[in-house]
Amino acid sequence: MALFQQKKPDVVSSAPLYTLSMSRTFLVVGLGNVGKDFDNTRHNIGFRAIDQFAHDHDIESWINKKDMSCLVADKNIGDTKVYLVKPTTMMNLSGNAVQKISNFYKISNAKIIVVHDELDINFGSIKITMGGSSAGHNGIKSIISQLGEDFGRIRIGVGPKSPEQIDSADFVLGRFNKEEEAQMKPLLNETSSLITEAIFSSPFPNETRRFIL
Repeated sequence: MALFQQKKPDVVSSAPLYTLSMSRTFLVVGLGNVGKDFDNTRHNIGFRAIDQFAHDHDIESWINKKDMSCLVADKNIGDTKVYLVKPTTMMNLSGNAVQKISNFYKISNAKIIVVHDELDINFGSIKITMGGSSAGHNGIKSIISQLGEDFGRIRIGVGPKSPEQIDSADFVLGRFNKEEEAQMKPLLNETSSLITEAIFSSPFPNETRRFIL
């Protein structure tokens, strides 16, 4: 039995790792807060997803680009250049890093994919879209303020809040419970696959995948 079910069965689930042009370049950004205090928190699942993608594609060397406020790794996957980015600013300043590095490499918004946590989506679901509002996410809000809304998103569900009365900021800065951590590996594997599909699919995918707990 598949671990994930697709809402839209007509969406291509895999794509060849090649393109028709050597000039294609993608920027894939994982959002999180830097520092050990934030490791493995819900708000940092974007970092974990990017690390999983890097592992899956044998991308090992990260360079600290201090002038661009981010860690960067890159690789040619097929005929496409892929830059992975983890901002070293705090979450609410992520747009500074994304704006600097996208300008430096001359990457358009349509070739930018941001991977982040989403409180309004339940844990076990992943939503991929092009454009849209910040939905209250401070990292996305910062990027929109620098670039506009027209970039790709891979939203990893971390909701619902529990208990309901907890402050949203406190909840996302908390860590996953034991049951969620037990499902983390296949969830991150699926997110890595979605990143690959987003890079090599045309048009950009728009779907939700639900994890079967």
